[in-house]
Amino acid sequence: MNRLLEKYKTEVAPALNKQFKYKSVMQTPKLVKVVINMGVGDATGNAKFLEDAVKELTQISGQKPLITKAKKSIATFKLRQGMEIGAKVTLRGERMYEFLDKLFNITLPRVRDFRGVSKTAFDGRGGYTLGIKEQIIFPEINYEQVNRVRGMDICIVSTANNDEQAKALLEGLGMPFAK
Repeated sequence: MNRLLEKYKTEVAPALNKQFKYKSVMQTPKLVKVVINMGVGDATGNAKFLEDAVKELTQISGQKPLITKAKKSIATFKLRQGMEIGAKVTLRGERMYEFLDKLFNITLPRVRDFRGVSKTAFDGRGGYTLGIKEQIIFPEINYEQVNRVRGMDICIVSTANNDEQAKALLEGLGMPFAK
């Protein structure tokens, strides 16, 4: 069993039940999925950029990404409907907990001048979105093979009903929030 999942079951879930006084164990917030999204706007000019992004996202997540396409045409960006412009991965279960464990304990502390992640990036319904400016902070990415530094969005979705419950869940799991 994964280290983070074990921590959730033994420490975090009982603490949340005690803190919020749930009537049923099923009311305890838990993680549903993690979505990693990488937009590659340069892919309109060169398809190789998208291939590189897919390769890097595969290394980071351990799962093959889905290529996202433009929903509508925008002439100023030289974008036509149906063009491939990004990649995303949805992690659930064991892979999700492995990714989050690595993110909280290895990857985020590697960011330059890291003081913690924002406490205000909750969406009001139990979700948290984290933006990362460089993919090179992940230990799987070889710096010499990166041709372009790209950012990504990491969305953590939980069953929490509000921001307070979601924050308590993520703090319990070890998310390094800013002081």
